[in-house]
Amino acid sequence: MRETLWLAFHAISTHLDEKRLIPPTTQGEPSTRNSRRPVTGLMPVVVIAVPCSTVSVEKAINQGVLTPMVRIDKKATRLYVLDTNVLIHDPAALYHFEEHDVVIPMTVLEELDKHKNGLRDIARTARQVSRTLSELTASATFDEIRAGIPLPGTGQTGRLRFLCYSDLKPLDPLEDSPDNRLLAETCRLRDERPDASVILVTKDINLRVKAAALNVPVEDYRNDRAFSDNDAMIEGARVYAQAGPDGAGLWESLDVEVSVERIDQQTCYALTGALPDDWHAGMLVADSDNGADFEAIVRECGVGGARLELLTNYRHHAGVWGVHAHDSRQNFTLNLLMDPEIDLVTIAGTAGTGKTYMTLAAAFEQTFDQKRFERIVFTRAPIPMGEDIGFLPGTEEEKMSPWMGAFHDNMDNLLRDERDGTTNWSEGATRQLIGSRVQIRSPTFMRGRTLNDTFLIIDEAQNFTPKQLKGLISRAGRNTKIICLGNVGQIDTPYLTANTCGMAAVVERFRDWPHAGHITLKSVERSRLAMAAEDLL
Repeated sequence: MRETLWLAFHAISTHLDEKRLIPPTTQGEPSTRNSRRPVTGLMPVVVIAVPCSTVSVEKAINQGVLTPMVRIDKKATRLYVLDTNVLIHDPAALYHFEEHDVVIPMTVLEELDKHKNGLRDIARTARQVSRTLSELTASATFDEIRAGIPLPGTGQTGRLRFLCYSDLKPLDPLEDSPDNRLLAETCRLRDERPDASVILVTKDINLRVKAAALNVPVEDYRNDRAFSDNDAMIEGARVYAQAGPDGAGLWESLDVEVSVERIDQQTCYALTGALPDDWHAGMLVADSDNGADFEAIVRECGVGGARLELLTNYRHHAGVWGVHAHDSRQNFTLNLLMDPEIDLVTIAGTAGTGKTYMTLAAAFEQTFDQKRFERIVFTRAPIPMGEDIGFLPGTEEEKMSPWMGAFHDNMDNLLRDERDGTTNWSEGATRQLIGSRVQIRSPTFMRGRTLNDTFLIIDEAQNFTPKQLKGLISRAGRNTKIICLGNVGQIDTPYLTANTCGMAAVVERFRDWPHAGHITLKSVERSRLAMAAEDLL
C-alpha cells in the first residue's frame, strides 16, 4: 500500500537552521563543507510530494540513539551511512549502533582528511576519528575490510564497512558537491542491498530534507542529547504543600517509615520505603516555594530509602556576606553554596534571578571570612550576543574584562553601603584586597591546570559544550568547589541547544552524585522591568 508523504520545509531563521549543520565542538567555525551557506532571513515554504511505503515504526529506534525524520520500513538488517558531521560531533558514534553495520563512504574519508590540519576543535576531532579508523583497520586484511570489520562493544555482530565506487554517477540535475556525492553513494548502496535498510545519518538539516525528497531514508543523530525534546532539565526541587512544619504530612503521603536523628548538630530524617522516581541526591524538598516551614536536602537516595537533612535558614539574621534569601529556592541555593559536602553546584534560572549575586556572596564569605578557600577564579565563555567587536588588546585579564560585566556589577552591589548608597569598590585598599584573591581567567588557557583551594565560578555555562565543561570541571584539585551558572533559554553559541549544551549534560550526569546539587531559580530580583521582559519578549 502506498501513500503520499508531504514534507514541508518551514521558514527557518538563521539560528535554527545552523544549529545542526555542524557539531557543537566547532564553536563559531565554518561548516565542514564549503558548499554550505547559512540561511539568512526567512525561507518560503516549499511543499514536496514524495511517494513512500506504509510503515510500522518500532517502539524504540536503536534505544533512543536515533529519531527518524520520516517514517520508514526497517528490516532486520540495517546499514547506517554516517555523514562527516556525525563523526566530528561524536568520534565514538561508530560504536552506538549495536548489532547493525556502520558504513563510511569515501566522500566522508576525504572530508576528514581535508579538515585534519590545524589547531581548531574540528581539526582535533577529525584527527581523533582518523586514528580510530586506523586502529580498526591496522590488523585487518583487505578481504576482512571488504567483508566488514567487527566493531568492539557490539557483540561482534556490528561491522564497519567502507563504501568506494570508481564509477559513481551524480544525481541529475544536482551539481557535484560533497553532499550530493554522499546522497548518490547512499542511493546506489540502497539499490544494491534490497535485503537491508540503508539509512543515512546526518546532523545537516538541509541534507536530511534533500534525502527525504529523494526517498532516501534519513535520520538525525541524537545520542548527544542529555534529555529528549519532550523532557526538560530537572529543577532540583519538589514542593509538597501537605508536608507541614515537621514533614509529618509528607511522610504520610509517601507512605514511608521515618526515624529522626541528630548528626553533627543537624536534624536528619531516615526514610524507609518506596520513594518517587524523580527523587535524587542533592535536591530540595519543601512545603512551599515562598514561606516554607519545612526545607530539607536529600543527602542520600537509593532503592527503598533516603536520608534528608534540614537546611539552614538564611532568610533573616544568618545571611551570607549580607545577602539573605527571599524564598525556598534561594535559601536552598545559599545552602548548596555554603555546604562543604557539596563540590559541584549548578544554578539555572532566567536573567535577574540572582545567580551570580548569591554565588559571589558565598565566595567572599568562604574566602575572606571563613578562610576556607585561598582564591576565587571567575571564568566564562567569550561568546558575543551579537556581532563580534574584534581584537581586544592587553593581558589575559584585560582581554577578559569586557566579558566580565556581570562580575563587576555584582561586585559593586555587594560592596555598596546600604545606608548612603556609596560603594567601596573604587577605594584603592579594598580593590587591592579583592584583586589579590580574585582572578579572572579565560577558559582557553585552563587546560593542564590543577586548581587547589579554589572557588571556581563558571558563568554562562550554557554556552560551553559538554567536552569543554568536562575540561574545566576536571581542573578541580584539593579543596576546590565549582559553581556552574547559566540559563539554557539564552544560548549564544551556534549549534548548541537547550538539551545538547554543556550545562544540560552536567546537570543530567551529576544528578545522582551525592556531592553535587542543582537548583533552578524562578524569582526575578533585578527589577519589574526585567521580569516583564522575561514574560513578554
